[in-house]
Amino acid sequence: MILFAASLLSPDAGLIVWIGITFLALLLLLRRFAWGPITTALTERESTIAASMEQAEKALAEAKQLQADNTKARRESEAQAQAILRGAREEAERLRGEEVDKTRDQIKHLQESAQAEIEREKQSALDSLRQEVADLAVKAAEKILHENLDADRQKKLVNDFLSDLPKN
Repeated sequence: MILFAASLLSPDAGLIVWIGITFLALLLLLRRFAWGPITTALTERESTIAASMEQAEKALAEAKQLQADNTKARRESEAQAQAILRGAREEAERLRGEEVDKTRDQIKHLQESAQAEIEREKQSALDSLRQEVADLAVKAAEKILHENLDADRQKKLVNDFLSDLPKN
């Protein structure tokens, strides 16, 4: 066995040639059937990864743009909502002011109507009082004078007297 082990360790030129030829044949076979497909697969994988990275970057940019657009749209919506609220408050205040003015006008009109009615009633009461006073004056004068004047003449005398009096 020692001889066998010694022969393995000693260089043999034929064995070196055959190992070299086998190694070269193996390299050619590997190059043709293994390295070509492996390098092609690695190149394809590299391009796929690069394309995926590019798509991911585009998607990230789009997401950032969408987020910016959404933020801008939200701010614009908030601003519009504030403007609508402000407009509604102003409109409500304007309507309230109009209603207050309308109510004041109605109250003023009612006061004027009431004043006119009071004036008419006062005038009616004064006319009625004059008529009563005139009738009483005629009766009193008739009793005092015992004069025989007709009723129309008596009323004319009293009306003339009353028209000479101040109208209070």
